[in-house]
Amino acid sequence: MILGGTTEARHLAETLAAHAPDLQVTNSLAGRVTRPTHPPGTTRIGGFGGPDGLAAWLRAHDVDTVVDATHPFAERMSFNAATACAATGTPLLALRRPTWEPSDGDDWHHVPTLAAAAAALPALGGRAFLTTGRTGLAAFAHLDATWFLVRSVDAPTAPVPRRIEVLLDRGPFTLDGERALIREHRIDVLVTKASGGSATAPKLAAAREAGIPVLVVDRPPVPQGVPVATSVDAAASWLRGR
Repeated sequence: MILGGTTEARHLAETLAAHAPDLQVTNSLAGRVTRPTHPPGTTRIGGFGGPDGLAAWLRAHDVDTVVDATHPFAERMSFNAATACAATGTPLLALRRPTWEPSDGDDWHHVPTLAAAAAALPALGGRAFLTTGRTGLAAFAHLDATWFLVRSVDAPTAPVPRRIEVLLDRGPFTLDGERALIREHRIDVLVTKASGGSATAPKLAAAREAGIPVLVVDRPPVPQGVPVATSVDAAASWLRGR
């Protein structure tokens, strides 16, 4: 089973379909977007009801191995997977993309949570490019003096900031496109989660070129003692070794 919803999860499913066609792969998606991309294999959409529900599902479907390839900020699912796999004796691998690292010329400001980002934002700029996803907009809803360009796959629901323009789009994004957004909307601060990966990284380069600060929400804690692969190839190699 691949706990997915990320680019890496989809690429792992594609790799397994190409090189291990006899392997039965179930892709588990949380169901947070209305039109998810279905990778090769069987797709299951929705939650399990916590670690006990996931453990019951693993037993009922005789799952041999679990790969946690969820988003770096899906911390609840990662902890549920670790608990369920420990309870059932199911081998677990975490496929975690490396986080971004600053380059010369970057002006990054690190905060631990979305609430901390909202508290720090007014001092950094008044026109924010907010790329933290639609589910966390409530943390910024009280900032009436800030104008927001919000990018998400699906339309956000209330509560949201009062001064907001929504851009519905799905990565990967290009450097030219990110430059244009920053220029056309007169963005003076970028807000992002430390998600890592190449699909959304161009916004960081565009912010560096524009000389604007970047407010970075750091990743949450992860379960300890779980083997980690930092690439699809490494995850596929680990699976082959089993």
